[in-house]
Amino acid sequence: MKSSLIALLALVGLLVAGMQAFAQDKPDALELYRANRFEDAIKVCQQELAESPKSIDSHVVMGWSLLKLKRYQDALDIGQKAAVINPNDPRVIEILGEADAFLGKTTDALRNLEEYVALRPDGERIARVYWLMGEVYISLKEYQNADIAISTALYYDQNNGQWWSRLGWARELADDWTWASDAYGHALKLDPNLVDAQRGKDRVSQKLKGG
Repeated sequence: MKSSLIALLALVGLLVAGMQAFAQDKPDALELYRANRFEDAIKVCQQELAESPKSIDSHVVMGWSLLKLKRYQDALDIGQKAAVINPNDPRVIEILGEADAFLGKTTDALRNLEEYVALRPDGERIARVYWLMGEVYISLKEYQNADIAISTALYYDQNNGQWWSRLGWARELADDWTWASDAYGHALKLDPNLVDAQRGKDRVSQKLKGG
């Protein structure tokens, strides 16, 4: 009896060890995404979804990867499928909003981005969401709203030179030369090689001089 129990415990131990080894060997889509291996992450997500079609995490990582690859329509498609499974997941809502923004779907973009802000005001993607809102407002020629949105993005990520440059552009479009020059200046302090920021600062400097 005792020997049978020992044998059973040994078998259980082997099975557990085998399962752990399998889990360790199985590719992790999120880790691949974080390593900037977006194509590989998508392939793993596709395999996971073939096994578990309702896996929200697989949908999300796939959506993020597609956005990184600038495959915005594909990202929107996978986001819409995820929304059927869980329409209230902030990650899904952000994917939809970002894809909408890049596809020029301004109304849908603002609705989804604003919903993300409402659900996750301190979410890990909040800075990007506010920047995207700013870009949408620029496209709509709502420059004051763009200023507010991008300024909020920079509150969360003050060292993003590209966003400072875009803030300068929004202010320049609003004929706010002084504050546009200030934003372009911040951008150039962070990255002196930002061509758009340098050109923008030169333009507004001429305006301020009465040129």
